[in-house]
Amino acid sequence: MRQTIPDSSAIKAAVQEHYGQAITRGSCCTTDTTTSTEVQIYGAETLARLPEGVVTTSFGCGNALALATLQPGEVVLDLGSGGGLEVILAAQQVGPDGFVYGLDMTDAMLETARRNAARVGATNVSFLKGDIEAIPLPDQSVDVIISNCVINLVPDKAQVLNDAFRVLRPGGRLAVSDIVFDGDLTAFPLPEATIRSALSWSSCFAGALTMDDYRNLLEAAGFTAVNLEVLHRYTVADLRNEGSEMLEGLPAELLPMLEGRVTSCAISARRPPCKDA
Repeated sequence: MRQTIPDSSAIKAAVQEHYGQAITRGSCCTTDTTTSTEVQIYGAETLARLPEGVVTTSFGCGNALALATLQPGEVVLDLGSGGGLEVILAAQQVGPDGFVYGLDMTDAMLETARRNAARVGATNVSFLKGDIEAIPLPDQSVDVIISNCVINLVPDKAQVLNDAFRVLRPGGRLAVSDIVFDGDLTAFPLPEATIRSALSWSSCFAGALTMDDYRNLLEAAGFTAVNLEVLHRYTVADLRNEGSEMLEGLPAELLPMLEGRVTSCAISARRPPCKDA
């Protein structure tokens, strides 16, 4: 398993600074303050039902909620909950008998999320501060874990998935949208470590796993029924549109080789129904 973990504290500090600033301007990668991404993911009708003044920016790359198929009464955890949009939508789906936790390490995100929840009047939610590698919840305490384009930002992904497995109840499920490389990077003319070091961690690509590595880490953590489905393949134009800082330091001749290799992926898995299964 190739998981080189660089300076974890430096990466976390960069990610915190990046997303703390991003929530104030409404976009993770540009200064565009529209909600076009959220409309595309969740639909205009869903967003229109939210009260005026709710910040809808999700910074996501897919619809983990649709993948999760939440049921009334379930307890849900959103890893990297940001401004709280997915938590609020999940709370509506699980109803008053369910509960949704949002976990984030960035104060500005948590402040926005709590403000949004208050505006919606959501009483079945709680936002926690912490790292997703050390989830501040008891063992086997949630039914479903969702996450939207966050795990790629964390240096130690194995620990994230191990702790996710720990807090899931037997039979619980994981539903994640994430940026993933389809195929490894060994065919590139530069070493993989050099390519990754030229990309920005806070802009989703430098820490992205390959599909094989994602599957291997999930299975090593104990998950079964692992499935990865490519929902979108990024063109070079897509990557440039996401913001030039994402490609900062990458030699121009390598850009065409990334065509279609960077993907938005829907990832699902389950904790086996029996503790010792």
